[in-house]
Amino acid sequence: MPLNAPTLMPRRLLLSLALAATAASAQIDTRPVPAQPRPSTLPAHWQQGVFMEVFVRAYQDSDGDGIGDLRGLTRRLAYLQKLGISGLWLMPITASSDHDHGYATTDYRGIEPQYGTLADFDELIREAHKRGIGIVMDYVINHASWQFPPFQQAVADRGSPWRHWFVWNPEPGPGWDIWGKVPWYDAARQPWTWTGEWKDLPPVTPGSPDIYFGTFGPHMPDFNLRNPEVVRYHEDSLRFWLNRGLDGYRLDAVPHLIENSAKDWNDQPESRALTKHFQDLIKSYPGRYVVCEATAQPVDYGRPELCGGAFAFNQNYELMKAAQGDAEAVRRVADYYRSMSPTMATFLHNHDIFTGQRVWDQLRGDQDRYRLAAASYLLLPGTPFVYYGEEIGQAGIDGLADEPLRAPMSWTAGNLGRGGFTTNARPFRPLSPNRGRHNADRQQRDPGSLFNFYRELIALRRASPALTLGRYEADRVDGQLWSFQRVLDGERVLVAINYGDTPATLALPARARQLHPRGGAVPQGRTTLPPLSLRVYRLDAR
Repeated sequence: MPLNAPTLMPRRLLLSLALAATAASAQIDTRPVPAQPRPSTLPAHWQQGVFMEVFVRAYQDSDGDGIGDLRGLTRRLAYLQKLGISGLWLMPITASSDHDHGYATTDYRGIEPQYGTLADFDELIREAHKRGIGIVMDYVINHASWQFPPFQQAVADRGSPWRHWFVWNPEPGPGWDIWGKVPWYDAARQPWTWTGEWKDLPPVTPGSPDIYFGTFGPHMPDFNLRNPEVVRYHEDSLRFWLNRGLDGYRLDAVPHLIENSAKDWNDQPESRALTKHFQDLIKSYPGRYVVCEATAQPVDYGRPELCGGAFAFNQNYELMKAAQGDAEAVRRVADYYRSMSPTMATFLHNHDIFTGQRVWDQLRGDQDRYRLAAASYLLLPGTPFVYYGEEIGQAGIDGLADEPLRAPMSWTAGNLGRGGFTTNARPFRPLSPNRGRHNADRQQRDPGSLFNFYRELIALRRASPALTLGRYEADRVDGQLWSFQRVLDGERVLVAINYGDTPATLALPARARQLHPRGGAVPQGRTTLPPLSLRVYRLDAR
């Protein structure tokens, strides 16, 4: 091609060359990443097992700096295997400007330096796969950090090609309100020096060419996902980690990818189309798993034609109310499972405080009701997600925003060894106040502990195709007694949960064999469940 005829070059090549020319100054890897799909080595249906959500910063420190890291997590894989975990969801492990929650991404293809290196990531993947454990990680598509080099280039130079990677509007117009805030900020007035107090933000001056959009605040500018170059960058970055052996993704905030107006900003058709597009890319790699954070219409996003998996937001509140004996909540939970897609991801709470405090705090340490809460989702359809420390009854800490949920994991008792989390005199955050009794070491040694209850239920689920993949049938609610069957091919399992403070009578089919508690006698015809109890039976088809 003649050097004086650039207009004959394909548009994508021109754009790629332009971006490559500024990539060095922007300090970002934009190179195309060809797909290298390889078959998954994980067991069949691993996605229907039980997952653990892990905040790497808070899980295990391996180098004594008071901050959890990837090598620390690798050291704890044997513990997770013993519990029966099939998959891990890692909160963001890519480099970020906050160096904590991680959702303000600065490098989509680099590990947060405090967590380790790409070699540490590769080792984690290898060791997890040896134990039959898959790993998915958070991917933040909607927005980046204000420190993301392309955004800083876009602010510094209005003529920069990076300018089109973000959403700018000198006249955004009236009526904008996202969670009580106007999501437009003036980069020329440096709102990214924000202290965290909304009242401290400088006002936006209409007409400024530097007004940009940030769904989640001034420190996290939204990508312009109408720009094909931005979509391609995310495609390549997703493939970057999949090519290294990653088993899938939790896609963050997908209903917010596109905003059309002050009225039509949430869950737009364009956002749904993009979500499906990214799901298709990820699942072009055999055996991969996708789960979406979609607080808007989560059931829709859980369907294969959209995301293929989504967290069952709002159901978590009903599960906790049921565990506390709310009879109406028990009925709502039973009804939900009747219509729920088996691709939904269930949970009691997660890393965001809006989903509730830690289970221990919500139930005020009532371990009988704690067990019922666990049974209410570990034995049901969907993919259950346990939040780290939930399995040992770890309590929350005092703190602002989401900090109460994100304390270091309690591995041992007391301050000696800093709860087993670190050798540093000062962990990055205070330790859980109930670590004396509720730590992983003590819980594993106590046959009657919460840990061993979780372990037994997860083992039941793994051993039974009906509990893993079966239909939800024959459900019945009698006051505070909920019973249902899980059915697959010729296997039927009956589960009964009595949330009440008084005994409850259950009609028991003939030829029932008790699976939990183990060794219990099975009366014929009817049985009485003690207060706050669980029974699981296998029903003989003959």
